[in-house]
Amino acid sequence: MDDLRIGGFTPLTTTDYPGHLAAVVFCQGCPWRCSYCQNPHLIPANEPTQISWQDIIEFMKKRNGLLDAVVFSGGEPTLQGALETAIHEIHHLGFKVGLHTAGMYPERLAKILPLVDWVGMDIKAPFEQYEKITGVSNSGEKARISTKLLIKSGVAHEFRTTWHPQLLNESDLLTLATELVEMGATNFVLQEFRASGCADQNLLETIISAAMKNLVIARISPSFDQFFMRTA
Repeated sequence: MDDLRIGGFTPLTTTDYPGHLAAVVFCQGCPWRCSYCQNPHLIPANEPTQISWQDIIEFMKKRNGLLDAVVFSGGEPTLQGALETAIHEIHHLGFKVGLHTAGMYPERLAKILPLVDWVGMDIKAPFEQYEKITGVSNSGEKARISTKLLIKSGVAHEFRTTWHPQLLNESDLLTLATELVEMGATNFVLQEFRASGCADQNLLETIISAAMKNLVIARISPSFDQFFMRTA
């Protein structure tokens, strides 16, 4: 497992896999360049590994009965060819597996979905507007395909969108919500932008008012069986 590039490890979280106590493996590397990224240090694919996979395995062996799951986050976990083997090893230890993904590699995601227990998929924008967030052409079409795959798979999941009003206005959010509903999504989380880790100074000053939050929640929430705003 030397080829699993790991940029960080969190031994305990209550938020990265809803309803579960989990550890998080942060996989190194991401081809997109979202300006609000909280983990810009994970973007370069060839950074030195911060912790070995074997060290994580040894840690998890001591957490049976204390933790429920391991979440592979990033970066973009599906970028890495060793992900499937890592998932099998975690399951073999008796833990559930969660996956955080932006859906940028639909074919790889299709192979991974049958192996995981839960997925948190980041939806960046209405699909036609993806490039302004990711900086990569055709990224919206790849995300659209992955969204359909996840809904069809039956794997437990949530779709979540980071909201910064300079990047997505109210109309954009309503368009995105409509697109998701039409595809069959029932679980949507709106995540308030967090300044932590963001390298774009132009995004740090904006504050979303309580009135604006309440308005957006009121307009979007009726469309989903499960909807809430995750505050900064």
